[in-house]
Amino acid sequence: MNTLLFPNGNEIEVVQADITTLCVDAIANAANCSLLGGGGVDGAIHKAAGPELLKACMPLHGCETGEAKVTPGFRLFSKFVIHTPGPVWFGGTREEPEQLTCCYRNCLRLAEENECESLAFPSISTGVYGYPVDDAARIAISTITAFIGPFAEKPKFLHTVIMCCFDAHTKAAYTQMLDEVSRI
Repeated sequence: MNTLLFPNGNEIEVVQADITTLCVDAIANAANCSLLGGGGVDGAIHKAAGPELLKACMPLHGCETGEAKVTPGFRLFSKFVIHTPGPVWFGGTREEPEQLTCCYRNCLRLAEENECESLAFPSISTGVYGYPVDDAARIAISTITAFIGPFAEKPKFLHTVIMCCFDAHTKAAYTQMLDEVSRI
């Protein structure tokens, strides 16, 4: 299953794509704490958005792990970029699961506050930060489900959340979690 449609009309979708090419209201950026660009998805988003994104990030003075800050999308198809520094994996001994949950929750909150109907996430922290993909998928899907799913207070704006995976292995992990949630 690549899409989970909840009874309240909201949905979670899993795709394998380049997040910078998606036509959504906002994309989440797996940023570093400086918010000044980096490698992986962060570098790709900064490159696609153009130099205006870096200029918009500079006065934000960085961001703590698990928090989130929003900027315009500039040259992206999305209106907004929601930047969130994910945790570096240290075996789960430094509150990494709680921090990753906060990343997703704070991005969802900012999307709702900015009246976004759709939001796309990358797989936060599973690249160079080393977070195990299966564990990250479980946190992402459960946090998103709690925010937009059938037992959540219905968001006024946010209805579609896309998990945009870079490769087939990551997509498979998120798809499996979606399947598990659909059986509950």
